Amino acid sequence: MAIQIGGRPDHGFHEPLGLLSDCHRRIERFLHVLVAVERQASGGPLGPGDRRALDTALTYFETAAPHHTADEEDSLFPRLRASRDPAAQRALALVERLERDHATADQHHAAVNTLVRRWLDHDRLDPPDAAALRAHLTALQDLYRPHIAAEDEDLFPAAARLLDQPTLRQMGREMAARRGVSPPGDAG
Repeated sequence: MAIQIGGRPDHGFHEPLGLLSDCHRRIERFLHVLVAVERQASGGPLGPGDRRALDTALTYFETAAPHHTADEEDSLFPRLRASRDPAAQRALALVERLERDHATADQHHAAVNTLVRRWLDHDRLDPPDAAALRAHLTALQDLYRPHIAAEDEDLFPAAARLLDQPTLRQMGREMAARRGVSPPGDAG
């Protein structure tokens, strides 16, 4: 399973809501990698391809995924909270649940990281650790499915209606800065 972390997204920083949705596709793909390897190897010895796939997925969740969470919690959610539009109130009720989801996902990812690193270090997991890994991955799948759907289908479209283009451009600049890059065509 070759998935490139830095693969070219469909959207650029000039389309921050689309870029956030693109990140969801990567979260889904890398979670699928973790689940597929866990199901196939069940805590047993890992082949070189499985080792690379696990390491790549962990690296994504350790490095890129926190930027995505910050993009939402530090750039998008505060702007929705600041909106005076009455339609923003429905979106804000959703935001509170999404923030709780982020915290829960972080706990599961920390456990997955510890267990998979142990697996990579020792080339196997004992049965209780293998069961714990499976439980954390199942919990992440169960959390992300409705979380991503709520953001892609409800929150991001609401944000597109509520936030003006200068606000969205500023969000894109913040997202680029988090990654240490300049958005293309950014004049300042």
